Amino acid sequence: MHFAALHTPSQIQLNQDGNLKHFLTIEGLSKETLTKILDTAQSFFNDQNQLITNNLLEGKTVMNLFFENSTRTRTTFEAAAKRLSANVLNIDIARSSTSKGETLRDTLWNLEAMAADIFVVRHSSSGAAHFIAKDVCPTVAIINAGDGRHAHPTQAMLDMLTIRRETNKKFEDISIAIIGDIKHSRVARSDVAALQTLGCKDIRVIAPNTLLPYGFDEYGEGVRLFNNMEAGIKDCDVIITLRIQNERIDSPALSSQAEFYKMYGLNKERLALAKPDCIVMHPGPMNRGVEIDSSIADGPQSVILNQVTNGIAVRMAVLALAMQGQLQEQGLIEAVAV
Repeated sequence: MHFAALHTPSQIQLNQDGNLKHFLTIEGLSKETLTKILDTAQSFFNDQNQLITNNLLEGKTVMNLFFENSTRTRTTFEAAAKRLSANVLNIDIARSSTSKGETLRDTLWNLEAMAADIFVVRHSSSGAAHFIAKDVCPTVAIINAGDGRHAHPTQAMLDMLTIRRETNKKFEDISIAIIGDIKHSRVARSDVAALQTLGCKDIRVIAPNTLLPYGFDEYGEGVRLFNNMEAGIKDCDVIITLRIQNERIDSPALSSQAEFYKMYGLNKERLALAKPDCIVMHPGPMNRGVEIDSSIADGPQSVILNQVTNGIAVRMAVLALAMQGQLQEQGLIEAVAV
């Protein structure tokens, strides 16, 4: 299935006052919007750096619609919604009426009629979340939890929050390396878009040619390509290693996982080429011994588990902002205040 709405202008994400009402993609959003998400997410930590709970979504219903499996993402969205005091329903799409012949539109309209306020949507087809937001349920806040190879905006924002919290440096002043399966990674696309929007001027994409997307020039200013791992990570502040997307590779792109690790795996020797305080990130789940050595994944420079916690805060922020943006759009509240 393909959705023509993929190319819909990102402004469908914003209400008439410029506030978020859906969160579908990073592309097209302003630095101010991304910064507001980050600041809101940060506000959900207390002085002891622990996540708080509040009632911003009390009485609202969040439905997790995962047409594609992802236990980690679904669980963190559920945790985020519950910390905001929302009702949460996890819909078993594989056993829903769509498997019995009902159209996607009819399934969604029925779920909307059950007083759904937010749909968190993960789908294997690029553009699915855009299609739902524009053509099916525009008055339900739609959060894209990953669509095909297109976008994973909340993952990008949790990565941005992690970078901001862990480096204490401005995005304009840091060098970031993204390593691995760029071609099939919606995380890489969203990370690059977020970094560019936030002002990062040194984004290094490191991969073999077989794992680079066609038309690499589309990434634009500030992004440099490296086939050589050592050259790419030299003096970096942040290293993001990506999972090999075996389930999305439709033809052989690697000679072997062992060969990939030999050329592009992050180990102690390679990490030593980065800055001494360089942080190491991974969106998960990790393939240890393929993208990253266990000594690095579990080492002092790894912030991988912090990413998980930051992911809950970011998803709390996105759920709260989108819901309030929708209410403002519908004239049910006068201003968005989180």
